[in-house]
Amino acid sequence: MNIIRKINQELAISGQITPEQLQQLADDGYKSVLNLCFANESILWTNEQEKTEVLGLYYVNLPTKIENLTHQTAKQVFQIINELPKPLLIHCDNSKRSAAIVLLYISTKQGIAFEQVWQQTINLDLL
Repeated sequence: MNIIRKINQELAISGQITPEQLQQLADDGYKSVLNLCFANESILWTNEQEKTEVLGLYYVNLPTKIENLTHQTAKQVFQIINELPKPLLIHCDNSKRSAAIVLLYISTKQGIAFEQVWQQTINLDLL
């Protein structure tokens, strides 16, 4: 079971969540889940989207490899984050991708240049 880390009032991150954690998220008032995993990652459990939506949460699976992220593809991820109802959980297999995405998202929203934040992300060994 991965720890769910609340970043702010709108965003939380984690590694792969369990069905029990998903239920707890719904009970805690979360509105959306953004899954950054690819279908072939062994950590995924069956029917995550269906189980999420049955609980009344929005669900988006946006497979993302941080090492291949460009400013343009990051903008696409950020657009989805902007559009999903909050609070939102962003998860991946081990929380490194979700942490990197949230760091990039929040920093660029605060006006820090993507390239500068990207370098900080690399320095934090989130790739």
